[in-house]
Amino acid sequence: MKKDLLTLQDITKEDLKEILELTSKLKNDRQCSKSLAGKSVGVIFAKSSTRTRVSFEVGIHELGGNPLILDQSKTQIGRGETIEDTARVLSRYLHAIVIRTFKHSDVEGLAANASIPVINALTDDYHPCQVLADLFTIYELTGGQLEGKSIAFMGDGASNMSNSIILGGKLAGMDVRIGAPKEFKPSDEILNAENGSGTATWYEDPAEAAKGADFVYTDVFVSMGFEEESKARLETLVPYQVNAELMSVAAPDAKILHCLPAHRGEEITHDVLESHQSVVFDQAENRLHVQKAVLELLCK
Repeated sequence: MKKDLLTLQDITKEDLKEILELTSKLKNDRQCSKSLAGKSVGVIFAKSSTRTRVSFEVGIHELGGNPLILDQSKTQIGRGETIEDTARVLSRYLHAIVIRTFKHSDVEGLAANASIPVINALTDDYHPCQVLADLFTIYELTGGQLEGKSIAFMGDGASNMSNSIILGGKLAGMDVRIGAPKEFKPSDEILNAENGSGTATWYEDPAEAAKGADFVYTDVFVSMGFEEESKARLETLVPYQVNAELMSVAAPDAKILHCLPAHRGEEITHDVLESHQSVVFDQAENRLHVQKAVLELLCK
């Protein structure tokens, strides 16, 4: 693997295979590795979090390391210190940095100036750790057969989740369908990115995107940082809600994915989220295991 994980263009198909296999091992025995013994990992938060904070803090601890949780507003970054200077200083103290923030350029700047691994735990443009957990969830459900499976993402096709699902799905050899209105279609750069043998297609018709899909995925219609657009976004995206009607056109045994938190009644209905087809809490658990694998591989 490269030094850093900023997007899913930073790993190869071979890296993905190694991550998934190691994740399986670490999940089967949560105490089997102490690869971070004697090491400290800084986890920087500019955005609020539940799953990211808990999964990284617990994961670092289970690997024998020391997690330092840093609220960006309470560091010198919050008072104007540059991300470049912060990277150079933290590299003298820590063995890796995890960061959850707004601008992707900040993560790029951090990685470019750090001498230690940097992991993107979410930016406005990408969410690679979440999609690695999603791919591992599919890997478990299919007995390791990711290639050729189809996944339909419904909602904001230009979001960090959609971008990362396109890149990750292509890397895994999957058929990625994005169901989104014109206002929120994926960028051509992401849609046409060369990142493996899979395919990615945008559909304006949600039913066409979901037709026969093995997996149907959604995320909140209003992400952090876009609250001012809430009313317009909800009105535009309501036809892309994952509900019983939409699921009726997917494959009969299709599974439902959601990265959480869920706004029940907006992007997904309560009955669908709680149905036997839903694997959203398996996804949430798998954040822990896949992030441990990434940390172990990057901090060798």
